[in-house]
Amino acid sequence: MTEGALVLEGGSLRGLFTAGVLDVFMERGIQFSYVNGVSAGAMNGLSYISNQPGRTLRVDLDYLHDKRFMSFRNLVKKREIFSFEFLFGELSEKLVPFDYEAFAASPQEFEAVATRCKTGKPEYFSNKTCSEIFQAVQASSSIPVLSHMIDVEGKKYLDGGVSMPIAYERAFAKGFSKAVVVLTRNQGFRKKPTDAWSDKAFHRYFSPLPQFLEAIEEIPDRYNRMQEEMDALEAEGKLFILRPDQPVKVSRFERDKMKLQKLYGDGRRIAEERMEEMCAFLEIPVPEVLPEVVEKENKLLGI
Repeated sequence: MTEGALVLEGGSLRGLFTAGVLDVFMERGIQFSYVNGVSAGAMNGLSYISNQPGRTLRVDLDYLHDKRFMSFRNLVKKREIFSFEFLFGELSEKLVPFDYEAFAASPQEFEAVATRCKTGKPEYFSNKTCSEIFQAVQASSSIPVLSHMIDVEGKKYLDGGVSMPIAYERAFAKGFSKAVVVLTRNQGFRKKPTDAWSDKAFHRYFSPLPQFLEAIEEIPDRYNRMQEEMDALEAEGKLFILRPDQPVKVSRFERDKMKLQKLYGDGRRIAEERMEEMCAFLEIPVPEVLPEVVEKENKLLGI
């Protein structure tokens, strides 16, 4: 196991970039001792901890147009655009099985970041201490307005990205002096102010939760400030950042499989291109590809 911290940004289907990066890590046996993820980053983290390369790619591409997976019908019927009932039910149990035993047996610590609806603050749920870790991942991935609140240990939560889009500071708080961060936006990307329609919707839904609403209103400034901080920490040698090397043209709810496949390929390419540099940052030798892991991945993908 690699002693170090790995931090995963969200971005819904843009998380396929992260999936490409993580598949390369798994193929080389790179298992970070500590991992945290927000939203799609938390979803990606599940298959990374269970050591199932190729699983996220298969789920996102094979079921992209399956209304049980993602649809506005889900939003109308269940108040969630992504159906967690399907994702954590039939999909994980039968169609593309999730290895619950491997996840439970992993020595790695994994934290999902979710935003407490009452306070608007981030909270962290560890696979080592939280008995409802899968609900926590659902909460972390629940987009405001497009998802209903998720109950975790008796409290209500939504998208971790509302209050903590990239939890690199958490890695430092856990005692790590440096961390590898996987982002789903290119260098220099900055969020724009919330548009009038979204702002109106947020006020309509969350006016009874003023602290959560305040956290939503601060999203662009918080995200952009964190980008500046990460650039500075990268220059200081405290962060190693893997991110797309060109503007990402994939939306959160992208329907074009070709675009998604390319984004996944970009993640793989960049992870391979920067492998030697990353290993130097971590002060570990560059590991060889593990044939048995690739064979396992190919079998999952039907190759």
